[in-house]
Amino acid sequence: MSLKVDAFPSSIAFDAIKSALSDEKEKKAAIKKGGAIFSFELKNAAGETQNWFIDLKSSGEVGKGLGPDGKKADIVLSLSEDNFAKLIDGKANAQKLFMSGKLKVKGDIMKATKIETVLKSAQAKAKL
Repeated sequence: MSLKVDAFPSSIAFDAIKSALSDEKEKKAAIKKGGAIFSFELKNAAGETQNWFIDLKSSGEVGKGLGPDGKKADIVLSLSEDNFAKLIDGKANAQKLFMSGKLKVKGDIMKATKIETVLKSAQAKAKL
């Protein structure tokens, strides 16, 4: 089942991340690096909001919503769909987006810094 939502073109990245994490070796490495459940709250140009999660605490699952099986995310990253696309493409840096107020983080900020490594490895695997 695709995680892409047409109103959020960059959401195709979650399918790429899911694909990258389907490799058992990649999944174990990502869980070791991540150690948390990350939720992405994206807002598109029309003002609509949608959530996706990446479980890098235990299962390596990627899906729609705030977390897997009703579990709450440890870290919620809120940003525009446009800035998420730039982050995935490597055209934006998470730290700079955060410092400029374009990326809001709820939860453990130190763990939030680890998501960029995971996004980069998924990007390399998927060739987005």
